[in-house]
Amino acid sequence: MRNMTIKEIARLANVSSAAVSRYLNGGYISEEKRAQIKKVIEETGYHPSAQARTLRTKRASLIGVVVPKINSESISRVTEGIGNVLASRGYQMLLASTDNNAKKEIEYLHLFEKYPVDGIILIGTMITAEHRRFLKNAQIPVVVTGQYTKYANCIYHDDYGAGKAMGRLAASLTRRNVAYIGVTREDKAAGAAREDGFRAGLKSEGRELEDKYVRISAFRAESGYEAALSLLNDEKNIGVISCATDTIAAGAIRALRAQGMDLASGGDDQGIIVTGFGDNQLLKAATGGIPTIHFGYKTSGIRSAELLLDVIERGEKIPIEMKLGFQLIDGSRTAEKAVILHKFNA
Repeated sequence: MRNMTIKEIARLANVSSAAVSRYLNGGYISEEKRAQIKKVIEETGYHPSAQARTLRTKRASLIGVVVPKINSESISRVTEGIGNVLASRGYQMLLASTDNNAKKEIEYLHLFEKYPVDGIILIGTMITAEHRRFLKNAQIPVVVTGQYTKYANCIYHDDYGAGKAMGRLAASLTRRNVAYIGVTREDKAAGAAREDGFRAGLKSEGRELEDKYVRISAFRAESGYEAALSLLNDEKNIGVISCATDTIAAGAIRALRAQGMDLASGGDDQGIIVTGFGDNQLLKAATGGIPTIHFGYKTSGIRSAELLLDVIERGEKIPIEMKLGFQLIDGSRTAEKAVILHKFNA
């Protein structure tokens, strides 16, 4: 099929060329006209010229998205949300994965800034001095997702509150010792905030997290396995192993089974309860569900994309810091269906 023009689309939809132009550029038109134009575009398979749109709008309609890794359920939820919004508003996503390497994040941020993208979404892991310098001096709009920063618009989760809720739950699950497998505290969200909140939650119930029951893991199941083995070999009378991510929890569960131990479902039976953060659906399918935290990852992606496009298209200048809530889910002590213990709205 030959390339069609905006005028032809307008004629077929019985609207003006200006209305079609506003539709393609995300401008306001009535719902009736929007439906007419959408129907014609779907029927004809019309695709606007990228070069023409760039010249007309002074935008490339491209968004750079920097992620710590692509083989992560939580990251896939975030990028799904981002992609849905971008597609609905005529943008495309350029995805860069850093393998949790902060130096690579900086390299990709500078690359995208020089490349003709209209803005960047950084799904953050650590905010280093180099990150802060980039964010302060960036020549294009940037939104940071998953980490708090005062140097850019950001959307992040209540990791401290989630950690505190999990700490309270852990204290209620056992009279034995509570252990914790965290991640580097350079990651202010998954590392520092979750651990600090967990300690505070235990303390509110009259319990303490002793340092000898703490291990640090990378964001991988294999590392969680090694950390849990270290705990099981070095310490005794552990009732709960709480992990900073569900991926780490999966490794901890494998370590229990390798030691011939049971994954407990509650109370002070002979097994050990493992908890996590992230509500990983594969882990839920494999275990029937463990106590975990559900974050609105897809929601964070949607809000991040909407925020970035508002800055790009409308020139929004008001700085935005958005903290999203969480759900604490106890999925192991009930027969099948998980029970939402707490729900905090953003």
